[in-house]
Amino acid sequence: MSKPQHPRGLTDSEAQAVTRNIRVSPRKLNEVAAMIRGAKAQDAVATLTFSKRRIAQTVKKTLESAIANAENNHQLDVDRLVVSHAEVGRAIVMKRFHARGRGKSSRIEKWFSHLKIVVAEQQVAKAKSEAEAA
Repeated sequence: MSKPQHPRGLTDSEAQAVTRNIRVSPRKLNEVAAMIRGAKAQDAVATLTFSKRRIAQTVKKTLESAIANAENNHQLDVDRLVVSHAEVGRAIVMKRFHARGRGKSSRIEKWFSHLKIVVAEQQVAKAKSEAEAA
């Protein structure tokens, strides 16, 4: 007996890619994700390619995966793709300690995060943003 099939959460003109447990804090990852939100997919790839942030290469891989999913799985036009969502979420927190003076210790928290990128065809993204504005 298998699990019941869930309906697709995205429209027919959207595709997504998810990367889990990235070893960077959600706050730092959100700064990089903010650079590509609402941008054309090819412009977003170029922005991430030349970014100085270490995590930009991981975000670029996730974006390229979303673009490939759109092209191969949903037959969407790559030239009209727009980054409609770039969501960042908290994952696990590794807790370590750092030895301090006089026999004390302090806590070090190593944050992990999740990244979800959704790309959509441009004409649909415009209609969706107009509907949200109204």
